[in-house]
Amino acid sequence: MAVSLHTSIQPRFRTVDGLSIRYAESEDPGRGVHALLLSPWPESLYAFEPTWARLAEHAHLVAVDLPGFGHSERRDALMSSRAMGEFVVRVADAFGLEQPHVVGPDIGTSAALFAATLHPARLRSLVVGSGGAAVPLQLDGVLKEWVEAPDIEPYRRLDGRQIVTAAIAKLERYTPTDAAREDYLSSYEGERLAESMRYVRAYPTELPDLASLLPTIRTPVLIVAGRRDHVVPLVNAEFLLERLPVSKLAVLDAGHFTWEDAADEYAALVTRWWDEGYAATVHRAGD
Repeated sequence: MAVSLHTSIQPRFRTVDGLSIRYAESEDPGRGVHALLLSPWPESLYAFEPTWARLAEHAHLVAVDLPGFGHSERRDALMSSRAMGEFVVRVADAFGLEQPHVVGPDIGTSAALFAATLHPARLRSLVVGSGGAAVPLQLDGVLKEWVEAPDIEPYRRLDGRQIVTAAIAKLERYTPTDAAREDYLSSYEGERLAESMRYVRAYPTELPDLASLLPTIRTPVLIVAGRRDHVVPLVNAEFLLERLPVSKLAVLDAGHFTWEDAADEYAALVTRWWDEGYAATVHRAGD
């Protein structure tokens, strides 16, 4: 499905904690509700292109490429879920986002959850999913291969553009705009894709730590997963649902890229969650 929607995504750069971070902001920064969107991998903040206009009707949006992803500068010390969780809060602080909702699909899942454990009550709610969570690890396809490879050296010899091309070929229904596709490819050209693998290669040590903390998270969490996700199987979402005390699971008829292949349903789920769902989930958990 090609999308011809006009998008107001206009990437810019800002220095956060000494790093050049790329972001996009919706036009109405005066809105009372804020949302911080964390771009998935191996894509960029353009992944929110098909949902941007609809999400912006409900909140002031700030989308970011996390360090080492998209076109943001990398710092090796941040290439783990816990460290990135701390950085998510630094980003919220830098943009003056008071208790924002966070939308963190894919790699954003573990970062957002760590942020909620490290800074209780700082975030209003989370929307996560399609990211590694289960312990023992339950990954498949190229992601499993990347996590388990002895080292990243063989991937350095490959052009990251070729790897990203193969990854986004798994999109089932959505066709990225030309601008988005080129942005995905240029985000990881050369060795940038290989270097970004450091984040998921830390899963074997990071996810067990996160799993032990999940029952302590009181921030409401909406987990969105694709029924046919053959990279991050549905068991990861179910693992979170069983352990997060204030959570809800929505399973979409899609593969891995729910935010694009099921953009209409994804946007509807997120905006309903922001408008009333997260508060209702808190209420039910307290009964």
